[in-house]
Parts: sequence; C-alpha cells; structure tokens
Amino acid sequence: MNIRHFLNTQDFSRSELDGLLEQAHRFKQSRFGDQLRGRSIALMFFNPSMRTRTSFELGAHQLGGKAIVLAPGKDAWPIEFELGKVMDGEAEEHIAEVARVLGRYVDLIGVRAFPKFQDWSVDREDRVLRAFAAHSPVPVINMETITHPCQELAHIMALQQHKGAELKGRKYVLTWTYHPKPLNTAVANSALQIATRYGMDVTLLCPSEEYLLDSRYMEFARQNVAESGGSLTISHDPQSAYRNADVVYAKSWGAIPYFGRWDQEKPLRDAHKHFVVDEAKMALTNNAVFSHCLPLRRNVKATDAVMDSAACIAIDEAENRLHVQKAIMAALMRGRD
Repeated sequence: MNIRHFLNTQDFSRSELDGLLEQAHRFKQSRFGDQLRGRSIALMFFNPSMRTRTSFELGAHQLGGKAIVLAPGKDAWPIEFELGKVMDGEAEEHIAEVARVLGRYVDLIGVRAFPKFQDWSVDREDRVLRAFAAHSPVPVINMETITHPCQELAHIMALQQHKGAELKGRKYVLTWTYHPKPLNTAVANSALQIATRYGMDVTLLCPSEEYLLDSRYMEFARQNVAESGGSLTISHDPQSAYRNADVVYAKSWGAIPYFGRWDQEKPLRDAHKHFVVDEAKMALTNNAVFSHCLPLRRNVKATDAVMDSAACIAIDEAENRLHVQKAIMAALMRGRD
C-alpha cells in the first residue's frame, strides 16, 4: 500500500484498513521489527499528550526508527499557518518553511493540534493538519485534530479481540457523557465513522439535537451505512439506546451550536449528568463491552464499577494504539527510497 498521508480513515478503502489491522495484530504478537530502520519521525505536539506521545515514540523505536518530539511555542518556534499573513505577531516562522525543512530531516511527520474552540466554521477546516499535508514532502500522520484516526483503528482492533473479527450487525452505542468542560468532537467523529464503516448498527445517543455531530461526519456515517450495511439511529433516550447493545463507547463533546459560547451551553450540559455510564445501564445490554479513548474522569463519565468490570476494554484499546501506529508508520514507509 503506497500511502501519501494518513489524515482520515475515510480516505482509505475497507481492504486497506483491514490490512493495517492485520499488521497491527502481527505487531501485537511480535513487537519488534526493522520497518523504520534508519528512518525518523517528527512528532509535532500543539496540545498535551500521554498515550499518543508514548505510543508513537516507543513504536518508532521498536521498529528501529527515531522519534523527535517538538512542541511549537514551547521548545520550538511558534508557527504561522495563514497564507498572505503579515507576520508581525507571535509566530516566528511559517508552515511553508517548517514542513519543508522537517521533510529534509525526517521521513514522517505526526501532527496533534486540537481546535481553538472559538469558531467551528474555522476549526472544521482542520487548517494546521491540512497545511502540514500541503507543504510536507514526506507523509503526514494525524495524531488527533478534529478526528482521531489512530484511535479508530485501536478501537476496532479491541472490538475484534473481544467480539470477533466480523463486527457487522453488532449493536454499537456511541454515547455522549457529561464532562465539566466542553471537549473536542474528534473521537466522537471518528467513532461514528469507523463503527458505520464496519457495518455495525450504530446508535448515536446524545442529550438533544444540539449535541449531534458536524454534518460532514453525519454524512460520512450515512455513506458508510449505504456501502457497508448496518444502520444509523439517533437517540436521546438512554434506556432504549442501551437495550441489547453489544458495544458501548462513551465520549463527551461540546454542542456545536454553542461552539465558543460555552457559558451558554453550561446549563444544558449540567442538566444531563445522568448520561454517566453505570451498572444499571450496562445491565440493559447484551453483555456489551465498554470502552473509552482515555483519559476518563471516573464517576463523571463512567462509574468505578463499570471501569473495573470485565466488560471494560479501554486498557486493551489504549495498548492497541502502539500496534496500529506501528502498522501505519510501516505502511507509509513501504516502497519509499
């Protein structure tokens, strides 16, 4: 597979995604390889990380490569991304130079850059990631921006481990949960994409219409249903949504109509703390597995009882980040001089 960039799983065929997962399963059995021998990756962190940094840095090492971690604005110069900008502010250099220079040094570039949470019409353009991809002479990997494709594959890999390789027809509940802060929609966007891509019967459970995801990802989900089978249902009722579920995936996210006006969203958010994943809701399921991308606030998003139960596969999913990211890096390097 000759891949230019790894930005969104929607850019790849189902067979390509299956190939990445097959390689990830092999890496799980045997962690070390030489696919990145003599190669290097620059990991650009515009936002904090624990699992992403550890898994990418260690993954490169386990394949014989070298990872360079950079935090623009902290241990690297602040970067400007707008074309035609008069750079008389904080930024010291432009992405047009940054990406091309890094491309002379390294073989891959990973980018983690969350939305600014001010204007969704701007943030949904994913300008930082797209600018790196536009200017970089080497492949760029999305380490989470407004989607989280690496998490998607780690999630599906965990589901295959616990529910079998064929996931089509499984009832999958993507549930909004309360959080004291409005969070990025990236993981929710990605979960919706990948669950529908693998033919599951997906229920998007959220408090109200205001918490529906961006129309782009809702449309991707509908396209996936048409191509892969399965279904997509919108629900605002936890009781019916959980009933007979095979998978429960929890995530908190901000209401897009209130994007940048979080004080106005707060009363709506605070009224739905009961969306917590607890034993009573899980008892309605068909012995469902439960997962979350982590980090998770216990007894806010999910109770201790759920997190500590045999149904919780969040740790397996987190481990799988290491394996799928090695598969992605190896695939991006395949066939390159």
